[in-house]
Order: sequence, then C-alpha cells, then structure tokens
Amino acid sequence: MDDSPRILWQPDPEDVAQTRIAAFREWLRTTRGIDVDGYDALWRWSVTDLEGFWGAFVQFAGVRFHSEPQCVLADASMPGASWFPGASLNYAEQALVPAPGKGDGDLALIFRHEDGMRSELSYGALRSQVAAARAGLASLGVSRGDRVVALAPNCPETLVAFLAAASLGAVWSSCSPDFGARAIADRFMQLEPTVLVTVDGYRYGGRSYDVRSTVESLRAELPTLRATVVVSDFRGYNPENHSPHVSWEDLLAEHDGAPLEFDAVDFDHPLWVLYSSGTTGLPKGIVQGHGGIVVEHLKALLLQSDLGPGDRFFWFTTTGWMMWNYLISGLLVGTTIVLYDGSPAHPDLGALWRLVAEEGVTYFGTSAPFVQSCLKAGLAPGTEYDLSWLRTIGSTGAPLSPEGFRWISSGVVSGIQIASVSGGTDLCAAFVAAAPDVPVWEGEISCRALGAAVVALDESGGELHDEVGELVITQPMPSMPVFFWNDPDGSRLREAYFDTYPGRWRHGDWIRITPRGSCVIYGRSDSTLNRGGVRMGTSEFYSVVEGFDEVLDSLVIDTSDARGGEGELLCFLVLASGTSLADIEPTLRSALRAQLSPRHVPNRFVAIDDVPRTLNGKKCEVPVKKILTGVDPDRAVSTDALRNPDALAPFLALRAL
Repeated sequence: MDDSPRILWQPDPEDVAQTRIAAFREWLRTTRGIDVDGYDALWRWSVTDLEGFWGAFVQFAGVRFHSEPQCVLADASMPGASWFPGASLNYAEQALVPAPGKGDGDLALIFRHEDGMRSELSYGALRSQVAAARAGLASLGVSRGDRVVALAPNCPETLVAFLAAASLGAVWSSCSPDFGARAIADRFMQLEPTVLVTVDGYRYGGRSYDVRSTVESLRAELPTLRATVVVSDFRGYNPENHSPHVSWEDLLAEHDGAPLEFDAVDFDHPLWVLYSSGTTGLPKGIVQGHGGIVVEHLKALLLQSDLGPGDRFFWFTTTGWMMWNYLISGLLVGTTIVLYDGSPAHPDLGALWRLVAEEGVTYFGTSAPFVQSCLKAGLAPGTEYDLSWLRTIGSTGAPLSPEGFRWISSGVVSGIQIASVSGGTDLCAAFVAAAPDVPVWEGEISCRALGAAVVALDESGGELHDEVGELVITQPMPSMPVFFWNDPDGSRLREAYFDTYPGRWRHGDWIRITPRGSCVIYGRSDSTLNRGGVRMGTSEFYSVVEGFDEVLDSLVIDTSDARGGEGELLCFLVLASGTSLADIEPTLRSALRAQLSPRHVPNRFVAIDDVPRTLNGKKCEVPVKKILTGVDPDRAVSTDALRNPDALAPFLALRAL
C-alpha cells in the first residue's frame, strides 16, 4: 500500500520542456554526450562526477572567467577543497555586464518601503551608480582585500555599495540597523574595516528609529575606519568622531560619469563575510569566495528555481540574513529583484501579499513562521489579491509544517509550486530544495539540491534510508567557506563541521530522505527530544502544538542529556488572548499522546509572553536548554544576539527555582 503523502503540485510536462533545467539536460546530451533523464539521474551524476557536473555547468551558465581554470577540482578533500584553480573573475561583473535581459533599459530592481515609497532602477542606471560608488570608495582608500561594512536596510543604496565594493575586490559585510549596538560591534570589529556605510535612522512598523548614537559608539570601536558614508534620513547629521564622513549623495555626485570597471580576483578571493548566530559566543565570521558564490547561486537560480529575464524575484529579508545575499544574486541571471524595507505586518499581515500582486512577482520567498502567522490569522491572499503572475512560493528559516503546505496550496494559489528549502548561512545555499521537474509532496522538501551530496547518517556513520539521522554532506560544494575570519590554522572551521564525521560535513540538522528522494527536516540535532530512547525532532512537536489556534508560538526543551539521565520535557506556550493554560493543556496532552507518543507528552506546560529568538528569528532552543540545565546564563547565551532578550526572563526565573 502506498503511504506517500498527498501531491500538492505536479510539474506539467509541457512547462518542464521550457525550463532551464531541461535546456541544461539537452545541452549535456548534444555537447557532452551525457544522457541524464529525470531529476534523480541528474542529481546522482552531479554528486558522483563533481568535475563533470560543475565543469559543464559553468560553461552552460556562461560564467565570465578572466583567466581560465587549470581544472575543475584540484583537491576534493574537506575541508580544503580547491575549486577552479587558476581561474579569476568578479561577482559584480557577472551581475552587471550586459547580457540578455540586462540591457540598459531592462529593469534591474524595484524598491518598496512599508510607508508606500517606491522606486525603480534599470540595469543601465544601476551600472552608472555602481561605477560612481566604486570610484568613490576607491577615493576613500578602499582597495582589494579591504573590508567595507554596512549598517543598512534592504534598499538600493546598500545593493549599490555592495556591488561597488565587490567590483574592487573588497570584502563586504552587512548588518540590519535593528541589530543591537553590541551585536553589530561583535561582528564588525573582527574585520577591521576601512569604510563604514551606514544610515542614521530607519523606519519599521510605522515608527522611526534614530540610530545615530549606535553609529557613534560603533565608530569609536572601529579604529581602522578611514571614512564613514552616510545615507541620511536626518538632514545635517555630522558624525562626531575622528574619521572623515561623506554623504552618500555627495559621494555619487562627485564621481558621476566614472567608468564601470571590475578587478579580476582569484576564484576563492573573499567576497563577503556572513556570521553565525552568536548566541553562545562571538559570532563566527564565515567567509565565502567570489567564484563559489557565483557558481552556486547560478545553479540554484537557473536550475533549481528556473529564474531568468522576465521574472520578478522577491524574498522577504533583511541585510543581516543570508537570504539578502541570495536575493541580490537574482541579478546574476537577469531577473528583476524586488527589495522591501519594513515590517511584513505593517499596516497588516497582508502587506507582502499586496506587494506581490502590485509588482507582478513571479517567485515570492518568505519564512515558515510568516506562513504560519498568515495561516493563524485566517488570510486568504488568493481571493483578496490578483496573484496570477505568481508561480512559486519559497519558504525557509524553519521547517514548513504540513499545515503550512496545505494553507499555501488552498489559500494562496491552487496549483502553485511550494519551494520549501533548507540550507545554511555556512554555504549561503540550500542543501535540499525544489526543482521545476519534481513534484511537491505535502510536508516534504522536494529533492536534494544538485551538487549537494546529502545523506542521513547514524551515530557510527552508517547511512540511513527513510530513517531520521544527521544531515551530512559527503562531497565538497563550491560555496563552502573559504575560511573563518581570524582562524589561521582552520581549527574552528574543522570543529564546526568536520570533527564528528572526519572528512564529511555535519550540518547539525535531523533529516529523513524518503524513497522518492524528497526530504524532511526535523530541527536541530543538538536540541533533539530524547525520551525513553526515542529521538524526535522539535519540528514534529511544534507541528502539533502550533496547529491549535489558541497557541501563537511555542518552545520545547528536553533537559535529559545534560543530566546524565532522563530529565524533564518542558513546553513553553505563547497563548492567544483569552486563552488560559488550564483551558488548552488537556487538549494538547491528548493531541501529543495521539500524534507523537506518550513519551513525548511534556512533564510541564508553562505560559510565557514571548519565545526568545535570534536576530534572524530562529527559536533559541539550545541556549534555553543550557540555561535550564545549569550552565551560567552569561555563557549560555549572548543577549546582544537576541531579537528580544527580555524573553529570557521566565527561563532565568525557572532556573533559579
């Protein structure tokens, strides 16, 4: 008997024939004599013949090398894989040089602000601004290898500054202006930057926030700064500390008409620095290279997402999340990218859906918590707005629940592809994803990404089939970190990914790979619920508990491991107005007993006001577990790395008891 979950979307053969992944297969057949019929065959070839796959793909995708590579993969060991040695290129050139869909008059970006402000930039105008900003940064002393950091929102100025820095071979790093002062300094101080690009204020949720004091304290902690470039909402803002400052408008005006040039850099030359969450220590600076990001993002956008000229690509993100870096890579394939700055719920939860309708977005990416919020609010965007252009909804940031899948397929657009994906900041890429020729099964991620050798392993390193195990990558990928910042011997990098299974990348998630090739992510493996020897991912628990309208959010903590025996299973609930714990607890106990197991019924339910989350919105399961199992709170979590540090109060109080 077939117990496969329901298919929510089935690719149409006629549509598949027009996709870029189909064009790649045909190109392989006619130019290389390689027949890979169907996605599974293509995936298996991509992870068993790394040189064949990636070498063919960079040619198919038109990667612009200045100097040609000596080979595809000189060393396949992990860590330390050497991709395309001898090659040189530049990310900004790949994004900006004219190509089909990137002519001067073609639309590069649309910018929307929550207050209704809207602007556009053509590829021609974008190239002109990047050229001026490049000359401006060079005049401030920025050159190859220097660091340019930005405290800036998701707006055109930030994008232009990044592309200008990349064109010079400088290294970029950004934080969203809603980060706390300590969290920003912890990230930027490590890099010893040459130039800071910053705003002096921002607007969110209908309110204005002045960050001038944050900028001043930050500048005082960055002695290497030669200049500060200010995108100002406040007229006349004049930074008070020593380094010179210049307004963004003046910088571009002074260098208007400068030629657009690109410095060719080595394939693994640092492009940007992303960061680990920093919840339990100084954030790790994760460095990715020009070539690895160009190749990986071209693969993800062209083949997995079927994006190109004529598409409008929007992912709701801030500049402090890796999805901003992924979104702007839409320029690599000639899409029109849509940038949004503001709250996704201002003036109401329909704000993003209205944007999607008004701008004719074809691919809309968001987070699983946003989908869950829309579901709980009873939204039906498909009946309220014209979403006829929308063909794909992407979701990441947390596992998308089966209820979330069902809501999208019924409440948004019937017959829409749901691209649930999972990966990490570590690679700025997805390990498991969607593809235009693979069905969508309810509650499952459609496939393993091309070039991602994903397996599920048990504790001894044995491969599991259709069972839950550790998500492990057995072959290198081009966008794996070049190195960690301030990790000269590579010890922190090895400890982060390679100590558990030497020579293989352990990502830290629980995964099950089905016989269909689809995948289910069950949450972080270091926050597993281990009850009576039965392990379960937290996502399964949340799927049950948060399926009730009375529960707005939840956090489950198993204290077993740290006590050397079976500890308590604790469930913390954020309840809807008018709901009491006494009202809902019996129902939750019955549901968890029936849908999970008697072992996974919590010892206690506790009502709280808010679930502590990282700056990027992820639940703080591991830090809270450490607090509740006796670790000094100052060692368990850095409050500056939290979006809502006050939410820790009930856990600290419980620990004291």
